[in-house]
Amino acid sequence: MYPTALTHLARANPFSAPLFSLKEVEEPRRTKRYLALALRCEFGSQKYFVLCGFGGILSCGTTHTAVVPLDLVKCRLQVNPDKYKSIGTGFALTVREDGVRGLAKGWAPTFIGYSMQGLCKFGFYEVFKIFYSEQLGEENTYLWRTSLYLAASASAEFFADIALAPMEAVKVRIQTQPGFANTLRQAVPKMYKEEGIWAFYKGVVPLWMRQIPYTMMKFACFERTVELLYKYAVPKPRSECSKGEQLVVTFTAGYIAGVFCAIVSHPADSVVSVLNKESGSTAIGVLKKLGPKGVWKGLVARIIMIGTLTALQWFIYDSVKVYFRLPRPPPPEMPESLKKKLGLTE
Repeated sequence: MYPTALTHLARANPFSAPLFSLKEVEEPRRTKRYLALALRCEFGSQKYFVLCGFGGILSCGTTHTAVVPLDLVKCRLQVNPDKYKSIGTGFALTVREDGVRGLAKGWAPTFIGYSMQGLCKFGFYEVFKIFYSEQLGEENTYLWRTSLYLAASASAEFFADIALAPMEAVKVRIQTQPGFANTLRQAVPKMYKEEGIWAFYKGVVPLWMRQIPYTMMKFACFERTVELLYKYAVPKPRSECSKGEQLVVTFTAGYIAGVFCAIVSHPADSVVSVLNKESGSTAIGVLKKLGPKGVWKGLVARIIMIGTLTALQWFIYDSVKVYFRLPRPPPPEMPESLKKKLGLTE
């Protein structure tokens, strides 16, 4: 098979050089096969971590940006509950005051901030999970796997929140302080002029309070739910499931994990929203102001948002792994050496 019809004319040219011959172009399928081989990488290699980080960017950046309208209403419910009494009235008032475009306020800092957070969250989670597993050894990794998931996710989120904090502060200020700024370019210089660099990092401690428990629940609950679904709900082993069926399990486990994530992290989320809205405020002062009931305002909106977000994030992240043919280890099984110690082998 030759590239184009022009090659046939070239071969018939009486002035063509007899010493040169045309080479066949490789079949598309063969090219795809070579590309697939090139994309494959070893579990735990540098390339593996880079592609996992890329998957984190896609999963977090796109999903958080997609739910900006719901996030905006949720933030306004938290910082001004007297005006925005429910999700429905929150949407109605926002559209009435700012138009439909007002629902997209804060999309730019959301996309940038959560893309950076996703890069660190998923990329470092894979790094720390392998690192801690090597320290524990095969048997202890299995026995203490839930603790391993919790430790690896907490370590990853610590760095992820440092990357997220500046854009989260900008996003909340745009969404909850009417007239302050409408765009990222307007908000950043204003915030820097008012409070300096501290304006972008004063919410990092409340972010850790919100995001570290959230991420610990997100990863540990997801990992264990996947394990339980394959054990009790899916009628065949994971190795016999198609890629599509595996992704359905991923989405289901992600949504279940998301509901628990929202409940665990909501009080700290309320503090972050108020803290970034009011200049000069402190986390302790905001907690006293909100009180025990105030920190739970907007929980229903957040459960809907975080449940959907978490399910989509895991689905996208796992899809990226499938696309790039990254190693996807099956749910953990008890090592043979441990079975012998416990007398579980014949």
